[in-house]
Amino acid sequence: MVLLTALLLASIPQDAVEVPFHMGDNAIIVEATVNNKKLSLMFDSGFSGTVVVDQNIELGPPSGEITLRDFVGEFHAHTVKIKTLKLGSMSIDTSEMEAVEQPVGRDSFSYNAHVDGILGLQAIMNNVTEINFQNQKFILHPKSFDITKRVPDNKTTFLVKMLPLGVNSVELPVYTPEGKRMILALDTGNAFYATTHKDVLERVGLWDSNRTPKFAKGSMVASGAVDSWEKQLKDMKVFDVPVPTSYWDVIDLPASSAEGDGTIGIRFLKNFNVTIDYERRRVWLENFTGQTGNQPKGEVGLLAASDRSLGYVKVYRVTPGSPGAKAGIQAEDEILSINGQELRPSITYRQVEALLNGEPGTKIDIAISRAGQLMRFQLERVAMFNE
Repeated sequence: MVLLTALLLASIPQDAVEVPFHMGDNAIIVEATVNNKKLSLMFDSGFSGTVVVDQNIELGPPSGEITLRDFVGEFHAHTVKIKTLKLGSMSIDTSEMEAVEQPVGRDSFSYNAHVDGILGLQAIMNNVTEINFQNQKFILHPKSFDITKRVPDNKTTFLVKMLPLGVNSVELPVYTPEGKRMILALDTGNAFYATTHKDVLERVGLWDSNRTPKFAKGSMVASGAVDSWEKQLKDMKVFDVPVPTSYWDVIDLPASSAEGDGTIGIRFLKNFNVTIDYERRRVWLENFTGQTGNQPKGEVGLLAASDRSLGYVKVYRVTPGSPGAKAGIQAEDEILSINGQELRPSITYRQVEALLNGEPGTKIDIAISRAGQLMRFQLERVAMFNE
């Protein structure tokens, strides 16, 4: 593995540009200069545009409007023409590029790092781009750098053909043990291992609609809460990589497009150095950790987030059969503190989730207020996945 990495690094041409990044909580944070303003941006290959920036950051006068959709709603936002964009020492051709202004400031510390917005796939599509998780840097190669000449061993290195679907996403195949295909996007903005939809798993025979899942949970997306489950899958082939066991987040809503079946997230991708050659429609994966799967997380069964209109952190859902449900915690309860840490209204959903979740078997102390009555609980985190 060390020799292979050395040989690949030795093959990097002199005109490649290296841009360091650092890892937040399951997110890539990179410094960029947009319209002469230095910004910290979370790199999200699942976002087809160039930049989403906090609406409080002045990049220039509005140039138009855009409608953005997620699983349960849509947003209207202003756009600003991008005149200049630099990653490291490389100036990116900004023809037809725009920045989207959104109120993203409240999520600035969601990744345990300051973030001014999001950097999308369009910013790197004109280069052959390596996301080097091993050394935490982008390597921006010129278009003449041809990864199709590499020969994979299909054990630690893989050369995957992008599917002819989507013009602004990296869509790659995932196969079930029976050889049925799903189409999932390579998505560094997905903090989970993989996210798909119940109807997709029904289609490929991995979800039995006649059986009631043991643990029905909830997840937060940009526009609200959705029903979800954690599903254990075995002997999958993800982007040509054999994966003995993995745990996927399954959403109870239709796929966001007719072609897309979901996304493969950073908890899979961070085991690899990933090179995207969008023009040649190829992706090179080099596994440097020896890991391909993930482990189930320990949870107490509470979906909670700050409700700014009420000024406190509210429990939105309680998973039936979970430690929280067995203790008697209810939806609409106010969470005052977790492990002695007082929860303020400014806390983000991801920060609350990080306090609630942890290793299975570990315990948390939680203080709840219900109609002004103080209640204290000690809950043990358990793995709540459906086999």
